[in-house]
Amino acid sequence: MSLTRRDLLRGAAASALLVPAGCFLWPSGGSGKDLMARQAEPFNGEPRLDRLVESWITPQPYFFVRTHGRIPDIDLATWALTVSGHVDRSVRFTLEDLEKMPRVSVTATLQCAENRRTEHARLRSEGIPWEAGAIGTAEWRGVRVADLLGRAGVSSGARFAWFDGLDAVTLKDRQTVFGGQVPIERAMRPETIIALEMNGRPLTYEHGYPARAIVPGCIGARSVKWLGRIVVAEGPSPNSFVSRGYRLLPPDADPKPGEGEPLFESPLNSAIGRPLAAQTVPAGKLIVAGYAVPPGTPGVTVASVEVSPDGGAQWIPAKLTGPEAPFAWRLWTAEVEVASGSRTLVVRATDSKGRRQPERPAPNLDGLMADGWHRVPITVS
Repeated sequence: MSLTRRDLLRGAAASALLVPAGCFLWPSGGSGKDLMARQAEPFNGEPRLDRLVESWITPQPYFFVRTHGRIPDIDLATWALTVSGHVDRSVRFTLEDLEKMPRVSVTATLQCAENRRTEHARLRSEGIPWEAGAIGTAEWRGVRVADLLGRAGVSSGARFAWFDGLDAVTLKDRQTVFGGQVPIERAMRPETIIALEMNGRPLTYEHGYPARAIVPGCIGARSVKWLGRIVVAEGPSPNSFVSRGYRLLPPDADPKPGEGEPLFESPLNSAIGRPLAAQTVPAGKLIVAGYAVPPGTPGVTVASVEVSPDGGAQWIPAKLTGPEAPFAWRLWTAEVEVASGSRTLVVRATDSKGRRQPERPAPNLDGLMADGWHRVPITVS
């Protein structure tokens, strides 16, 4: 593989190209200590919640990592993003082509559909035991998907945009790549981009270098990493992570391809980051802090957050902090009074349409979309 001077100047992203397949590249200074591993191979990890809620923009060492298979070796000499399918003409974009196109910046929160999975009433043991840290907010910079599709010319009757990655994923019955799908209308929205940068720097290897889809408001699985192709189609994608995975199924379902509705938009959600679960705090005034993320519906925001110091008997309004941006979380703080003993802090959010988080998430087979009140048990001394 040959690297140009431009590639060598990419710092961490260029260094990642030299990492053997399957090896995880931690951010500089991380040494594996900034994320708690939820799975070793392929690596999946999330940050401590108290660190996560320190900043509106999530520093890269604290941004969760979700992988389904082996991180691919990317040869920039041959890599290209292709657009094909239900289009007037197939188009091939090299990294140099993408870098010459007009850039846009989008600040958006990515939330894994499995976030808070350990709290969910799930019935089968498969899956990663995520707590509430499979979420993060970044400034993504790249080119609009609509601009790429415009070069190809979307044909009449197109209904979906498929995103296919280049990572190798081993399932029980097949070898595949990770793929996602969104309605064509969502793909054409101005905030849907192919990201080349994250927080002002080129994407690192574990976050999808050299290019990944970013679909604000949709579950993280639709923002496919290590992107290799976009297919415009009249029908749904046959990729296993669309036809079988990331679907809401009844707890007693015997899943078959195509059963259940595929997930697109993320739910209204909130979580407590400080204090941590099982922490001991002094009696009296206590500062509670956390995040609240709006549902993925365009134009809907977080309207309010409430915190309970006693398991839901009384509720205290929280103060929303930091900037407000479409498809991005709000951080919040609240001061509550806690008495000695074992206590449970609870948080719930309400969106701008007046919808409030449910007390409990709806049961489903895979423990997805956990959106109930977040509860944190503490000891008050």
